[in-house]
Amino acid sequence: MTTPVRTLCDRAGILRERLMNLRSVVRPWSHHAPVHSWTDTLRFAFQPVVNLTTGVVAGLEILARPETGDILAQARRDPELDSRLAVSAVRAAVRKETLLPLFVNVFAGTLADLGGVSSLHDAVREAGRLPWEVTVDVCPPYTHVPQQGLLEAVSALRGQGFRICADGVGDGDVPLRLLSDLAPDLMKLDASLLARPAVVRAMRTLCDELGALLAVEGVETEGQCAAALAAGAQLAQGELFAPPARLPAADVYVPPRSPGDVAVPRSGPSVREFVRPAALLPAGASAGQVRALLTGSPDVSGVLLVDRAGVPVRSVHRSRFLLSMSGRYGHALYADRPAAKLGDPPRTVGVDATAWEVLDVVAVGDRERTSDDVAVVDTHGRCVGVVRLAGLVRALAETRVEEAAGLNPLTRLPGSDAITAEVDRRIAAGWAFALSWLDVDHFKQVNDGAGFAAGDELIRAVGHALRQAATDRTRVGHIGGDDFLVLSDPEGLDPLASSLLDVPWSAGGRPVTLSLATVLCVPGSVGDHRQAAACLAPLKKAAKALHGASWVLGRAGLPGYETRRGCDPAPAQAGCGVAERGGA
Repeated sequence: MTTPVRTLCDRAGILRERLMNLRSVVRPWSHHAPVHSWTDTLRFAFQPVVNLTTGVVAGLEILARPETGDILAQARRDPELDSRLAVSAVRAAVRKETLLPLFVNVFAGTLADLGGVSSLHDAVREAGRLPWEVTVDVCPPYTHVPQQGLLEAVSALRGQGFRICADGVGDGDVPLRLLSDLAPDLMKLDASLLARPAVVRAMRTLCDELGALLAVEGVETEGQCAAALAAGAQLAQGELFAPPARLPAADVYVPPRSPGDVAVPRSGPSVREFVRPAALLPAGASAGQVRALLTGSPDVSGVLLVDRAGVPVRSVHRSRFLLSMSGRYGHALYADRPAAKLGDPPRTVGVDATAWEVLDVVAVGDRERTSDDVAVVDTHGRCVGVVRLAGLVRALAETRVEEAAGLNPLTRLPGSDAITAEVDRRIAAGWAFALSWLDVDHFKQVNDGAGFAAGDELIRAVGHALRQAATDRTRVGHIGGDDFLVLSDPEGLDPLASSLLDVPWSAGGRPVTLSLATVLCVPGSVGDHRQAAACLAPLKKAAKALHGASWVLGRAGLPGYETRRGCDPAPAQAGCGVAERGGA
């Protein structure tokens, strides 16, 4: 009987041991059960961020899409959870094998509380991506967030190579002073601000001052897209282009641009408007790695090899590289060797360059490299993207065609649209400017007395004189007949007036005089070009009422005007001179 009892006791001991082990397993599992629940049901969606100029996808924003619960509300209160969400977003993108730059959302409170997201840098490195390919979207709310802690966290992220985006501007609670201190690389505005174009233009001016790009999110209609372009936005995202999807969108819809959507300064559009995502690999990458990237991504025209800081060191052109690899013994010779041996020195331009400066870079050097991508680098020399020559030339050609269509055939000067668009741009930028109207006195009598040919010759001569007198910041337009518009800085008025009014003019041997009317506009005095033109109209009438070469100057929002040139026609007030006061 002893043996069965021992056997039962042994079995009981084994059962007790198994029960204890089971409890030790169950307790920690039940403690961590909520973590497993959200990771098991959490999915991510990708929404393209579109370059409005080129129509290509500039990056992908990764959006958390929980199947149950409100994980984002929890993440707003739990910095550690929010940090894990950002890491999970990067890993989700890697599983989709996308090479596009990524936008990862992190709450401002998370950054301030944790001093950054240290695990994000590790996740990006483990994924084989580079930090400057990832933009951290700093999301509201900002209320009660320690601003100094937030700024220090953003500085730490920048030190690791990440780019910074201020998200939810216009629909969030970010203070303007904090927005300026953040100095983001990108600013995302809510689409509701498109109903207030002056605000969007003002934000574009702020972006230009900070060296940032301007994006509009939540764009749903073609009208909103056109408004974003007209207000100066360079990037956009929303249902119009592509909705968030489990798989990164291969194609996006971008409405065709209509002429005049964007006012282009004479110095040329910024290279920022043409930047595309770059295919980047470490400087020590092998030729086999480059070949795998190129064969797996037919849209990639070349690969940039960058050092640990993100500075381009070699440029690998797709066609030339694949030709070398496909030659006899090419794969055997090069596959395991550094790809840099098959590359060329990179061609680079600064992020503040104009499109025309890119053409200057391409024009210098080997003609065989005219199709190479040009790397765009920031102030630290790090690559922020590339510019493809074909797309750039096409866009500049379209710009030139539009400009040519608007030129007056007699003087080859642009019409009023070019001037009024530049007026609106300077108003949005908060600059003081002078808008002047110029015409020939009694031009109909000139045509009737000297003939149309002499009249046309006079108009051409006046147009040529205006071009000669114009500085870099002066815009001249011929709005038809003998009427011209001149937009200039206030300090350039006196030399401009002297070059036009202190010169003897004639047509067919008959003496001719000119009339000039100017309105000075300081920041806040006018809301758009229509108000500026309304202020100019009575000054034009006053100038035409004077005898001889005349110039009347007024100030927007103030009564009266100043007679700078000309004689009063009334015999009792026949005084001529400079700086006489007149009634408006």
